[in-house]
Amino acid sequence: MSRKQESLNTAVNTVDEPMELLPYLLKIMSKSSRNSVKSILTRGQVTVNGQMVKQHNYSLQTGQTVAILSNQAAQSKSKLIGVSILHEDEDLIVINKNAGLLSVASKRENELTAYRQVTDYVRRSNSKNRIFIVHRLDKDTSGVMVFAKSEKVQQDMQNGWTEVVKERMYTALVEGEVKKSSGTIKSWLTESSTFKMYSSPVDNGGQYAVTHYKKIQSNKDCSLLEVHLETGRKNQIRVHMEELGNSVVGDKKYGATGNPLRRIGLHATALAFVHPRTGEIVRYTADVPQIFLARSK
Repeated sequence: MSRKQESLNTAVNTVDEPMELLPYLLKIMSKSSRNSVKSILTRGQVTVNGQMVKQHNYSLQTGQTVAILSNQAAQSKSKLIGVSILHEDEDLIVINKNAGLLSVASKRENELTAYRQVTDYVRRSNSKNRIFIVHRLDKDTSGVMVFAKSEKVQQDMQNGWTEVVKERMYTALVEGEVKKSSGTIKSWLTESSTFKMYSSPVDNGGQYAVTHYKKIQSNKDCSLLEVHLETGRKNQIRVHMEELGNSVVGDKKYGATGNPLRRIGLHATALAFVHPRTGEIVRYTADVPQIFLARSK
């Protein structure tokens, strides 16, 4: 039925025939009760091709990999604050970072950060383990972030970032009703001495930036946008939304009038890139915060 290997406190199985997920798990975990298998699914301990799946009737296809995280490893992950792990292998850890959590250390050494949380997590199994940040998210932006487990993987990904990354999708909750159903914003971005980015429609020596957006839903107060980055400049979405006339909710630095969410309305929803070891394109997603959906109905 499947080929099995053990790695990183995770049992990894390769599917040999199409079937639904729960029956598949019951077969490969024949020594476990039906209720315990269902609990493992409910707790998010099962991934299919690196993506967490909780649906009992999820349709498995031949060749897919089903990974089952051990209870001990799941408990270790549950100790994380403001971070949940979306995927882990021998080269990478992909997380969903909560808003309000810094990506990396600030001047206050003891401040809680995503980097510190994930470092503590990998050192629970080996005190010599290290992680290396591949890219960052702003403190008040939530969503998908990637850490490397070696400096070589970090450098390879960062040095070839433009070629390695195939998709960067964000979800933005912006002020007001965006009139157009979709659009593209192009400009040159420069940074002031106060670390604020400014947009110019003509080349002023800054960095060229391109943002594509599509309206998902809206009301008179807010619009929910799916945003794709063609370039990845500092604060690019935030600047371009201000230029559009619909600042990101809560983003007072770039024109927002209020902060009803007590965070900015920006979430890194999906990241697709070439895996440094396999050369295959992998894609990881983090669910859009429910408050974004509720505010824009």
